[in-house]
Amino acid sequence: MKLSVFGEKFTNSHSGIVELMADLGNALNENPDMLFMGGGNPARLEKLEEVFAQRLQAIVADDEKRHSLLGIYQSPQGEQQFREQVATLLSDQLGWPINRENIAISNGSQSAFFVLYNMFAGEMADGSKRTIHLPLAPEYLGYSEIGLGENFFSATRPKIELLDDNQFKYRVDFNELHIDDSVAALCVSRPTNPTGNVLTDSEIELLDRIAKENDIPLIIDGAYGLPFPNILFTDAKAHWNDNTIVVLSLSKLGLPGVRTGIIVAREEIATAYSNANTVLSLACGNLGPAMASELFASGEVLSLSQTVVKPFYQQRAQQTVAWFREALADLPYRIHKPEGAIFLWLWFEGLPISSQELYERLKQRGVLVVPGHNFFPGLEEEWQHKHECIRVSYAQEAAVVEAGVALIAEEVAKAYAEA
Repeated sequence: MKLSVFGEKFTNSHSGIVELMADLGNALNENPDMLFMGGGNPARLEKLEEVFAQRLQAIVADDEKRHSLLGIYQSPQGEQQFREQVATLLSDQLGWPINRENIAISNGSQSAFFVLYNMFAGEMADGSKRTIHLPLAPEYLGYSEIGLGENFFSATRPKIELLDDNQFKYRVDFNELHIDDSVAALCVSRPTNPTGNVLTDSEIELLDRIAKENDIPLIIDGAYGLPFPNILFTDAKAHWNDNTIVVLSLSKLGLPGVRTGIIVAREEIATAYSNANTVLSLACGNLGPAMASELFASGEVLSLSQTVVKPFYQQRAQQTVAWFREALADLPYRIHKPEGAIFLWLWFEGLPISSQELYERLKQRGVLVVPGHNFFPGLEEEWQHKHECIRVSYAQEAAVVEAGVALIAEEVAKAYAEA
């Protein structure tokens, strides 16, 4: 078949996010006992599932609510009452000076970023090209192929701070962060997917100042962060102002299947996003807002995040680090300091094989991880470090995670021994 430039780009079966999702979908057929430690699915938390089940049953039992769920379109910017509830919660709890006109709903945060990124970057009206700049690579692999044009991202290589106990931490290298007219926006995830890094308040404030000075927005991907689902294990405060775009999600609360993202931005940006999203999607799905409405109205979304979601992942992160320390023993490994999200980022310095080959070997052994080179969109320079890292999820059942850790350690030890 003959494809357009758009078709060639977005049907590319070799992009990192396509390969990841294809593996997640196909691996179970190939190996029913596959240990899934590569995807972003959240853990199954009984308390949350009870809350969601009760909410869904109440909706189905009510004629008007059921019709509202199944029989009508949302308004282009998202269901009005839900946007009001979100804005009130963020205003009352965080002091953000917003109202419902600052809120837009999306069919998941991935589609939100597709629209937002391409609103600001790519080919401009005057023929020039602008990029989305990632101040701290590695970053989320789902960004990689999202731009309509080529060379859509630029990135700054991080500083690496070596820590005790075989840990390390990436830092924004502000001395190397150079912003010019070719940059359309800055974007960071907080906590960072894949590393679990949480940019400090001072780093965020400095990035915000740089963005303002260059008259470009700062976009914060808060899918794992503040104020919900609050999967942070270090002190940090939520950040927003009229030059900031915060993108939130219901996925890591335990609702990835409802595909609901929440955009917080100044009114002109929220309106522009909604207009574009209407052309692309007509309307957003009703299920997410319907399921979450009462949680936002009551503030329970915050209490559940604080008392159920955060403690589970913090304990599991600590346990998984302990399992890796025991299994990897004297091998040359480091783990990025786990400050949030649902992943560990492992660095095997001097790894004799690439992270891609390690991934392939592990898949043959029955465990799925994600090779690290996929997580550096915009950082085109040669850097061996990109091929020495893997991302590992610890959201599965404890027995699955522990078994996966053992297999990973075996294959890494084998790779070093064969060198």
